[in-house]
Order: sequence, then C-alpha cells, then structure tokens
Amino acid sequence: MVQSLNYLKETASQTAGPYVHIGLAPGAAGFDIYRKELGHDIAGPNAKGERITVTGIVYDGIGAPIKDILIETWQANADGVYPGAGDVEEGFVGWGRAISDFDTGRFTFETVKPGRVMGRNGKLMAPHISLWLVARGINLGLSTRMYFSDEADANAEDQVLNLVGPPERRSTMIASRDGSTYTFDIRVQGDNETVFLDV
Repeated sequence: MVQSLNYLKETASQTAGPYVHIGLAPGAAGFDIYRKELGHDIAGPNAKGERITVTGIVYDGIGAPIKDILIETWQANADGVYPGAGDVEEGFVGWGRAISDFDTGRFTFETVKPGRVMGRNGKLMAPHISLWLVARGINLGLSTRMYFSDEADANAEDQVLNLVGPPERRSTMIASRDGSTYTFDIRVQGDNETVFLDV
C-alpha cells in the first residue's frame, strides 16, 4: 500500500553557512584553489568609466555586523550595457563576489559607475548595482539594488525605485558618496530595514 503524501513532513530548511566562503570565495578563507577567483574588481581592470569603490556593512536584526556574508554583484558598464546584452566593451566583467571582513564585517569592492540602462516600456533606469546576499542564517538569498546619491534626477524617474512605498523607504537603497567611494550599509531586519526585491 502506498502512503499518502499528506502524511509526509516538510524537509527542514538549510542556510548557506558556515562554509560559504570556502565554497564561493575560497581565497578569502585562505584556500588557493582557483587560478582566477571572482574578486573585488567587479568591472574588470580595463573597463572604461569612472572608477569607484563601494563599501558597507551588513547588519542583522539587532544591529550587529554579519561577518560571514557573501555578496554577488552584477551591473551594466559605463554605457548602460550588461555583459552579453549587446555591444559591450571588451574586458568588461560586470559580475563578481565580495565578502565581508571576518573581523569587522565590512565588505568592499572596486568597479566602474554604471550608466543608465533601458528598462521596460523604453524608459531609462537610474544607474544601479544589483546585489544578492547569502550567509549563515539566511535561508533564501536576499536581492536588492544599490542606487547612487548623486543621481537624484535619475533616481526620481526609476521605475523600480518608485515602486517602493512609503517613499522614505527608498533611502535604504541609496548609497552615499564621499569622493570616489560610495557607502552602502544593508540592514536585513529591524529599524530602517533595507528594501529587498522579490525576483
């Protein structure tokens, strides 16, 4: 006799850690196993455009830094073209992985500031970098976008950013600029929780 599926229990969920760095960014964990590891230069060393540094800390629900998080990033080039989506420049990567420092929780990566990308309905999106976060304690990867504080006019027109309500929540997706460095802190829960996207 076949047992009914109604009696079977759901399989327990599983988070990404604690060995996420070894599997996805082994160099940072002290393992030299790849000839070339996806590193902190997201655009690639020869990409044209304004070179920038992005840094920040990912905080948990009580405000403590998450010190073992991995962030995958993807972005368009300075002309607003994604790799594989048209006539993109040679040498532009546009995708990579950054991990947090094991002691401070701070992540940092180098890239070029992306251009505006054509969105749906022929409307330009504001310059942004897409981020996907995974760490111990996070059952499903969290997706968000990082917009730029010095692109206020473009941000005001961005279709995705304008879906976020109430409007004051949009600030959780905007990085602040100091010289060539943008700071983008992410809060996974609690006060000023970063807006995450259901993608």
